[in-house]
Amino acid sequence: MPDTPALDDTQFRAIDPDALFPASRRTDPPRILLLYGSLRQRSFSRLAAEEAARILQRLGAETRMFNPSGLPLPDDAPADHPKVAELRDLVTWCDGMVWSSPERHGAMTGIMKAQIDWIPLSLGAVRPTQGKTLAVMQVSGGSQSFNAVNQLRVLGRWMRCLTIPNQSSVPKAFQQFDAAGRMKPSSYYDRIVDVMEELVKFTVLTRDIREHLVDRYSERKESAEELLARVNRA
Repeated sequence: MPDTPALDDTQFRAIDPDALFPASRRTDPPRILLLYGSLRQRSFSRLAAEEAARILQRLGAETRMFNPSGLPLPDDAPADHPKVAELRDLVTWCDGMVWSSPERHGAMTGIMKAQIDWIPLSLGAVRPTQGKTLAVMQVSGGSQSFNAVNQLRVLGRWMRCLTIPNQSSVPKAFQQFDAAGRMKPSSYYDRIVDVMEELVKFTVLTRDIREHLVDRYSERKESAEELLARVNRA
């Protein structure tokens, strides 16, 4: 056996195949929450998210979409503000998410970031985003860019989501949607189909074991040390 003197054997666990491949799995539809990052009447990030929702429904998922209109700036209202509570309830409800943002000044919009900032890393003892799947999308007014999706990936990792490999970026979005707000057939539409297929696959594959996937040695060790300190406190 390798010599690992720095390892706390009481908190170290070997990989458990039974935990990774449970005998029973959920059979209800995957629950997907979609967020978008613009309040314009003709919001292309919202239209792209709506197309994604239709595809997800065809794939057997249940979808809900959060309207960010009326959401206060982070820390400018209490956490029980109705829009904040609505957003947090939806994040708790879902198995996975789609984040769809415009690119503005080379970055995601403040509206998109505000929604993510209102999602806490923990609610009591529960991390509402930990282990849930995430797909990232962006729309641009100009040429092809990946600035917003790259930033969304960083945030997804910080929120401890399982961000899928594929992503969507729609350039010159004003050319990609018809007068009724439906996306025209194109390679960009096909990519959104690809991303939603992948999201559903990853969600079904991981939702039963997400807590096991993100269970961390360092956190088990820290929790054990805190418990020991409490028990031994004079």
